[in-house]
Amino acid sequence: MKQRLINLIRGSFLVDEKYISNWIYIFLFLILGLVMISSSHSIDKKVYEIAGLNDEIKSLRSEFVDIRSSLMKLRMESSINERLSKKGIISSKTPPIKIVIDATN
Repeated sequence: MKQRLINLIRGSFLVDEKYISNWIYIFLFLILGLVMISSSHSIDKKVYEIAGLNDEIKSLRSEFVDIRSSLMKLRMESSINERLSKKGIISSKTPPIKIVIDATN
């Protein structure tokens, strides 16, 4: 047991000829570790990108609501009458007359 521990600390399991197959496993674990690290970095980048896009969506949605409410105020009849009165155009006091044409003759 003591000799095995000393061989492990010295690293003789890496240089002895009967343990050459260990290098294959070491390289395999190294490659798998690198793949795992790169995939986690890729996932983190995508998470940050999604968070940024969600913030942009919230900003654009609030801007849309603000513009829609200002448009509704501009379309109100009182607002239109006020803007037209500044240009000298006033609304009519008499209601419009509907003209009906009989097409059977």
